[in-house]
Amino acid sequence: MKNLDAKYILTGIAFALLWASASTAGKFGIQSVEPLTFFTIRFLAAGILLLVFSHMIMRYALPTGIEWWQVTVFGAFNTALYLGIFIIALKNVAAGITTMAIALNPLLIGILSSQTLKRKVLWREWLSIFIGMLGVAIATLPLLKTKHATVSGVLLIVLCMLMYSIGSVYYASVKWKLQRTTINAWQVFFGGLMLLPFAWIFESGTNSFDLKFFLSLTWLVIPVSIGAVQLWLRLLKDDAVRASIWLFLCPIFGLTYATFLLDEPFTLLTALGAAMVLTALYIGQRVKA
Repeated sequence: MKNLDAKYILTGIAFALLWASASTAGKFGIQSVEPLTFFTIRFLAAGILLLVFSHMIMRYALPTGIEWWQVTVFGAFNTALYLGIFIIALKNVAAGITTMAIALNPLLIGILSSQTLKRKVLWREWLSIFIGMLGVAIATLPLLKTKHATVSGVLLIVLCMLMYSIGSVYYASVKWKLQRTTINAWQVFFGGLMLLPFAWIFESGTNSFDLKFFLSLTWLVIPVSIGAVQLWLRLLKDDAVRASIWLFLCPIFGLTYATFLLDEPFTLLTALGAAMVLTALYIGQRVKA
């Protein structure tokens, strides 16, 4: 494995800083605009920007034939279901807790992908998932007594993690010929289109498109949806196993953002839960290695 150079370290830290900010930025956004409306606008805006970059600037080929179906299915799980459920849960769960839970996605993906890869799930993988989920539960316990978490919100977080993992396994099972940027552009755009009727039907429209909304939207579209993803792809290109190490920083940064920017409570149980999540990620990273 290559030595860690300054450029690689800065890339990894920048990725973790940006990726971990999504939950906190989303919390600010839904203070002004209803959840599905907010994220539908985000997905459509990010999708259009990526489509312009992919097809008008880079001149990548458009999807053809079955590829349209493939990017649609991927968008349904990876964007519409995963992030649609996530933003609804975010209204009922502290941003720090959602950051810890989402950090466990790679572990769940490893277990689900064993079916398509036809390999036996190692006992360490089951152990990592158990420790990680137990850690999230412990960190959530004191918040259930306040307005910072609800049981239904936590269950929605688990459901959205499952949707994301199914989407990732589906992505890995397809023999893509399209550019990654093209796949990402269309799946995000289609995900926004799928959420549009639900936002229209189920939300009352009591929205305030104020400065807080625009700042939150801009942050989620450009630094998170575009910037963090590109940094992550760069890390993966260098070394996929080593890249996963940077996921360890996401729960730490996420909890820091939530504590200082949203004034969410940080208790001894929060620290214990975060430590268990980091332990689970470490075990999972060792399995990958």
